[in-house]
Amino acid sequence: MAQTWFITGSSVGLGYSIVEAALAAGHQVVATARNPQTLDKLVERYPGRLLTLPLDVGVIVDWEKAIAAATDRFGGIDVLVNNAGFGGVGSVEDIPVEIISQLLDTNFMGAVHACKSVLPVMRRQGHGRIILISSIGARVATPGASIYYASKAAVSALAETLALEVAPFGIKVTAVEPGAMRTRFAEASSLKVTPFDPAYDGTVGATVAMMQSADYASFLHDPAGHAAMVLKVAALEDAPARILAGEDAFAMGTAAGAKLATDDTRWETVSRSATQR
Repeated sequence: MAQTWFITGSSVGLGYSIVEAALAAGHQVVATARNPQTLDKLVERYPGRLLTLPLDVGVIVDWEKAIAAATDRFGGIDVLVNNAGFGGVGSVEDIPVEIISQLLDTNFMGAVHACKSVLPVMRRQGHGRIILISSIGARVATPGASIYYASKAAVSALAETLALEVAPFGIKVTAVEPGAMRTRFAEASSLKVTPFDPAYDGTVGATVAMMQSADYASFLHDPAGHAAMVLKVAALEDAPARILAGEDAFAMGTAAGAKLATDDTRWETVSRSATQR
């Protein structure tokens, strides 16, 4: 059955691939981006089924206009995919507070604005799917990626709790946690690196060197596979609140979960000592 999808961060990479996949599956799509002109070729290919709109996910007024335009055009929103976001690398000590605020405003507050904006529509409908694109960084740690990972961990935590809140309304929420993909963020030429103290060359510097190496591209996967998975998640009757995306994400995520469980057991005595009777 054809649905109406609302997708953010649609101009490139995973967002663009999700738009293509949803249209190919016969759905109607509202595709948003800061520069929606990048989607003009798809508008020509799918006349009448694709609405493109400008949207900065960190600006609530933009959300109000976009949701109104989407519902005016298609009558409702069945699936929201919040994909918009950006990342950077640097040490916690050296990353400017302004960049930290930008990361949190886009990656986390953008997801919050997405949920707050679409929920009234979905509650009136009595159904809906909210898919928040998070990251394997919500489960693992990498020197230099602290703020980006923290923003994505917040997105996954948001999805878990929101799923409990809105289940009685027939609304399902899932955080999709992908691994490495061939997107603009992963390209060495566009990697945003905050200058850091040489003392961090062995940790943050090692991460930067890896991401800028010639071999790094061989680890990246086609975002089309992740887009196809997003459509599968949207169709699940018993959708999980969090799901890993990609072989690398599954391997790293399950290993991180096992290590956390081992550490919790190891320090059980110390943990329980906090309870005094």
